[in-house]
Amino acid sequence: MEKENVFDEIKGIGKKTAEKLIENGIDSVEKLAGLEPKEISEKTGVTVDTAKKYSDKAVENIKEKSKEDLEEKKKKLQEKAKELEKGLGEDEDLKQELEESRETLLPIEEYLKAGIYIGTKVITPHMKDYVYKRRNDGIATIDTNKTDEGIKEMIKKVSEYDPEDFIIVCKRESGWKAVEKFSSLTGVRTFTKKYPAGILTNTQLEDFFETKMVFICDPWIDKNVLNDARTVKSKIYAICDTNNYTQGIDFFIPANNKSNKSIGIIFYLLAKGYLEKRGRTEEAEQLKQEDFI
Repeated sequence: MEKENVFDEIKGIGKKTAEKLIENGIDSVEKLAGLEPKEISEKTGVTVDTAKKYSDKAVENIKEKSKEDLEEKKKKLQEKAKELEKGLGEDEDLKQELEESRETLLPIEEYLKAGIYIGTKVITPHMKDYVYKRRNDGIATIDTNKTDEGIKEMIKKVSEYDPEDFIIVCKRESGWKAVEKFSSLTGVRTFTKKYPAGILTNTQLEDFFETKMVFICDPWIDKNVLNDARTVKSKIYAICDTNNYTQGIDFFIPANNKSNKSIGIIFYLLAKGYLEKRGRTEEAEQLKQEDFI
């Protein structure tokens, strides 16, 4: 398909507007869906109201394209669930767990709008099983259902730790607000702008401390703490994009770990789940996604 025609399915986008989007690196419906109307307006010169129509239509377009695939996956899961249920008997805990696993934490369109599925052009051997497909522009997309499953499991794992028993490290600026919000809600210690190398391994340092688990937002950017945590044999949890290697990591969420929207929605769900597991249901219900982005 010619570049100027990539937005043909978005009603109202003319050739000139499409060209401006492409000039700004927005050369797919997925990228358009991940932008706020104000950003679209600034890049194209159209009004914010018009930009919102483009954004909404882009999201709708993606939903339609993925609907058949999602329905097929849902059908297979339901068939598998029925088979499993036959062997559950009176085990109510297993039944409840199975029921919870059928629903995603957020509607798929919410994940899409946050760009949580957008990977990189690099796919490491460790991440290939989490890739849904590679787009025409070479960008790998992550299977959103596997991301959702990863967040669900991560909530269970993280909730096993008291706030003083783990730390969160996020050197990438796009994740600072999300991890700091998580910290203010839970009391978990965080390191954003800089992680002081050695504070987990060098007992001679004044700020030395011990921790049972380390949560990192990118194994590459946060490699210093990853190495320290491996040295002291702390558990390591992470968010891994398609370009990450996962050796030494005990569990990870396959997701876009570079976008503030993606990191924000992950920590929103982790905070909500953590508070719920800790019996702080009312606080969890009051949380808003925008507070983490």
